[in-house]
Amino acid sequence: MSDSSYKGENTVMEEPSKQNGAPVADSAIKAGTVAAADTHNFAFIVLITIVATIGGFLFGFDSGVINGTVDGLKLAFKSDSVVTGFNVASMLLGCAVGAFIAGTLADKFGRRFIMIISAIFFAVSAWGSGIAHGSFEFVIYRLIGGFSVGAASILCPAYISEVAPARLRGTLSSIQQIAIITGLFAAFLSNYMIASAAGGSTKEWIMGFEAWRWMFWVELIFNVLFFFALLLIPESPRFLVAAGKKEKSMSVLKKLMGSGAEAKYNEIKESLAKDHRPSLKDLLGANGKVRPIVWLGIGLAAFQQFTGINIIFYYGAVLWQSAGFTEADSLLINVISSALSILACFIATFTIDKIGRKPMLLIGSVGMAICLGVMSIVFWTSAQTEGGALKLVGASGPIALIAGNLFVMFFNFSWGPVMWVMLGEMFPNQMRGAGLAVSGLSQWVANFGITMTFPIMLASMGLGPSYGIYAVLTVLSFLFVWKLAHETKGIELEKMVG
Repeated sequence: MSDSSYKGENTVMEEPSKQNGAPVADSAIKAGTVAAADTHNFAFIVLITIVATIGGFLFGFDSGVINGTVDGLKLAFKSDSVVTGFNVASMLLGCAVGAFIAGTLADKFGRRFIMIISAIFFAVSAWGSGIAHGSFEFVIYRLIGGFSVGAASILCPAYISEVAPARLRGTLSSIQQIAIITGLFAAFLSNYMIASAAGGSTKEWIMGFEAWRWMFWVELIFNVLFFFALLLIPESPRFLVAAGKKEKSMSVLKKLMGSGAEAKYNEIKESLAKDHRPSLKDLLGANGKVRPIVWLGIGLAAFQQFTGINIIFYYGAVLWQSAGFTEADSLLINVISSALSILACFIATFTIDKIGRKPMLLIGSVGMAICLGVMSIVFWTSAQTEGGALKLVGASGPIALIAGNLFVMFFNFSWGPVMWVMLGEMFPNQMRGAGLAVSGLSQWVANFGITMTFPIMLASMGLGPSYGIYAVLTVLSFLFVWKLAHETKGIELEKMVG
């Protein structure tokens, strides 16, 4: 990551309250000496924000589509639990690389250009994953898709922050999380509809191809939309200023904020001249050791994954089938869970600036720990069929189902969106990009570890003990936040200290 996001608070659409370090009077703002709020082209800003969040939608779709294809992958590639786990988790290695280097590439070639490359990679991955006939080939295509997902997770919010007005940046940036969950919902719904039409994910469907292959290919529709939509939006004006392209940057600024374009151009240019180019060295203190706030960011990112949330997203169908539900019912449960996740995200969007970040994380940890504990007990104490599958009798099935859906709601109310908000806020300006890069790497590596180990845990110890482990880790996440995290609500970004 680079300076593409660490200066987000001083970027294109900031409504400055200071000029050259001195307060700017309201009368000066009204007179037009700085960009006034009423000069913003809100319709255009919302339009390009929606285009950027298609990347978040693809992030969610590409992450969730694997959920309904696991049985097909096992059958087609004749893979055991370890190989299946790597097939599913392989994308996350690409995500880690994409998230870590996307900012540097975007500083060199432009935010929009790298997003266009990501759209192409999304399409290559979707097509290749569907045509793959072996695990090695499949993993290569999933790694390509992972790079796109990792890049989208960093660049789409960064781009939005560089074109959005300050007073709307939080709201517009939060659309990214809603887009991710909507992408998951679309993938789960698509998987369910295709499997229902074909009679199962492993059955042949259109043109003689198995249904699970078509689950990947559906994504191509959204890939094409994203690619052509990106051609219609401008490059980030902050990148253009940094690249010395005044005419192009002024053209974009005029579209975004009208008469305030010249003042904003000068403000951006002045801010760029004051700071040295950020690097990973900014993460170290004067004593040469990693700053405590960096460890906090790494811990927050890792604990988000240690809750086991992506086991629901990636292995939901497998999980519910292991609990005794049919494949069709399992895929339908995924659709319901993702719809509830969208609802929880909307609640979080309207709540986060009222009760604060830290309380929401603590509430989420408590709620998720209880839900995971209930699921663990139900799965642990249930009888098994002759084939080894769980047999949930009486109230056990509904209890597990309710607990599972409450779990995803608690996550998407708290750790899902709030973790990223805190990471974007808590680092000081100069180290924000480097802090996000390292934290993003931690998040995707933890995601890979959890995703890779779940099939092994499922095969060796079953659902009950596996979910018991996630419950314990979620309790630890509560203690971590309670002891080490600091509230960032209402604190100016310029006042964050490391």
